Amino acid sequence: MDNYVTGAAIKSLREAKGLTQEVLAERIHVSAKAVSKWETGKGFPDISLLEPLAKALDISVIELLSGEDIRNRNRAFNILKSVLYVCPACGNVIYATGEAVISCCGIVLPPLMLEPMDENHRVHTENIEDEIYVSMNHPMTKDHFISFFAAVSDQGIQIVKLYPEGNAEARFKRSRFSSLYAYCKRHGLFSLRLSRTGNLPSAAEKKE
Repeated sequence: MDNYVTGAAIKSLREAKGLTQEVLAERIHVSAKAVSKWETGKGFPDISLLEPLAKALDISVIELLSGEDIRNRNRAFNILKSVLYVCPACGNVIYATGEAVISCCGIVLPPLMLEPMDENHRVHTENIEDEIYVSMNHPMTKDHFISFFAAVSDQGIQIVKLYPEGNAEARFKRSRFSSLYAYCKRHGLFSLRLSRTGNLPSAAEKKE
């Protein structure tokens, strides 16, 4: 991993569970003095202890390393809570319908944040029979290209991966899409909000 569990994270997670240092130590078969050293930054748990430590705290190893106890409160699907992640190492695109800790290639991934739309990243759409044709006038070089288009509806997401030297375009089967997303490897994530009744934005929405 590119990070490691910190003493502050162990203490915070332990206290959130209402455990004393002695109880936590007993659960993972170490001394309370060892737990105290971890929490004060005078030592670190051996890597072999990460799994039992996470189990004792009732979280995943990924959550332990991130220092967060993620409990998804999104019990029902809500498209507004959807989150996209991209791995900088392999380009893997991951979609989550709520709060999560996501890891790929040994890296804990931050959620993608929307960037303000600009002329260089404007998404163009067109209805063609039973599909939506999506395109962007954008470079498609090795270091600067649109990595994917995604269309999100109340039934899930469709993702079309793109590659350098290709065209910044995609086709999606028409559905009740709420948003289209385009991810630029250099500048981040951009979106186009769609009309409530159909698949393409109204004239007023296109000006936004």
